Amino acid sequence: MATTRLQVHYRAAVVDALQKEFNYSNAMQVPRLHKIVVNTSIKDATQNVKILETAAEELGLITGQKAEIRRARKAIANFKLRAGIPIGARVTLRGQRMWEFLDRLINVALPRVRDFRGINPKAFDGRGNYSLGITEQIIFPEINYDRVNKVTGMNIAFVTSAETDTEGRALLKHLGLPFRQ
Repeated sequence: MATTRLQVHYRAAVVDALQKEFNYSNAMQVPRLHKIVVNTSIKDATQNVKILETAAEELGLITGQKAEIRRARKAIANFKLRAGIPIGARVTLRGQRMWEFLDRLINVALPRVRDFRGINPKAFDGRGNYSLGITEQIIFPEINYDRVNKVTGMNIAFVTSAETDTEGRALLKHLGLPFRQ
């Protein structure tokens, strides 16, 4: 399997930089990116399942992998939600698809966001994992704007092997994620 440009950059530059920055004695101690989870949920899917199917197809186009339809786990009367109703879609990316998606996100999609000043550096979970919210799926070039029925957002979670937020932030910053100052 061919390695991607970002994967080569990680092995060549990022591992050495992080090893010097955190004084790791071994290259295996350097944090790695395990997976990227892309998730979308649509509140109108309770009324019209076609909207969710379209969103799942768009998620598949964006990530290059078929999206999994997620169902509600429990009923919430205030949201008119019953247990078992399809409510969202999710894709878990690993390996080469993960690196290709991250490369496209950094170099193509994020620069297309209007008034973009960088991503929030505070969205870490305390264990080195990062979550990013995107309000429009149309920032990805794979989505044809003319065929979009409903503009939906998505959550992107970067799961790393870092033990602290500072290690996770350093890893993602060296990979090229543009954090706000």
